[in-house]
Amino acid sequence: HWVHRFAVFTACATLCLIFVGGLVTSTGSGLAVPDWPLSFGQVFPPMVGGVLYEHGHRLVAAFVGVLTVTLAVLLSNWEPRAWVRRLGWGALAAVLIQGSLGGLTVLLRLPTSVSVTHACLAQVFFCLTVTIAVCTSPRWLASRQVAVETAVPSLRVLTRVTVGLVFVQLILGALMRHTGAGLAIPDYPLSHGRVIPPFESQGVLIHFLHRAGALVVAIAISWTVARVLNAFRSEAQLRRPAMALFALIMLQLTLGALTIWTQRAVTPMTAHVAVGAAVLATSVILALRTARLVGSGASQGHTQTLISEQVTA
Repeated sequence: HWVHRFAVFTACATLCLIFVGGLVTSTGSGLAVPDWPLSFGQVFPPMVGGVLYEHGHRLVAAFVGVLTVTLAVLLSNWEPRAWVRRLGWGALAAVLIQGSLGGLTVLLRLPTSVSVTHACLAQVFFCLTVTIAVCTSPRWLASRQVAVETAVPSLRVLTRVTVGLVFVQLILGALMRHTGAGLAIPDYPLSHGRVIPPFESQGVLIHFLHRAGALVVAIAISWTVARVLNAFRSEAQLRRPAMALFALIMLQLTLGALTIWTQRAVTPMTAHVAVGAAVLATSVILALRTARLVGSGASQGHTQTLISEQVTA
């Protein structure tokens, strides 16, 4: 149980790190400290202005790195499942690469490709820590398949597609932030007063793709949540993350609108980054639990309950 609690703490610390990283970009502090790995040649420089955000981000990242090393060692010694141990070492590799990308981002003076990769790998690393936390929980270890679903598309497919769509949306969001396209479309919900704006620049195209992606993700999440509530309302391990996912996507859409309406104010913009990570993590949790608890029609056993559902397009 204590390994699980440590994994949960590591995942929570990672979400905090993503929030602090969002603060760096929201405040334009990415080059407040021009050197790496030291800051102005010091371990603890004066924490003033943008240095507070940039060096603070480095300190939190170092703390998460230590947590990840510890988690990998704990799993290698106490976790009997080889695939979970591999997840631990995978998370360690990810955090080391992430730290290197962070350094390159500074040394190369914020190139878009490196900055976007850095942001996306942060989400992958967060999902790894969340997966470890889920799979080491006592509830996961004690749970067994409770149902077989014959609906098409299955909940398994819906949850996995949702995870993929959310991740693509976060890539578009990172691309928008790091290309300075956050206000390429300055109005909302319309775009330059239209439903579809004139694509006169790359920034407008990226921004509009992010808005369109938000609509696609909202539809996918709504469909997935509706399926859970219709077919598995009594299963708390599915119902709770589904409801949390719906609440988070509604909050995320609101924060996106506020970011535009406030002309990219720091608070809603940074919260938008963190809540986006929380949406991805919650969709991963739902997908993992669905894979654990819900089987396909081909794997039906004598102890399982068959759930039939007619789905119309």
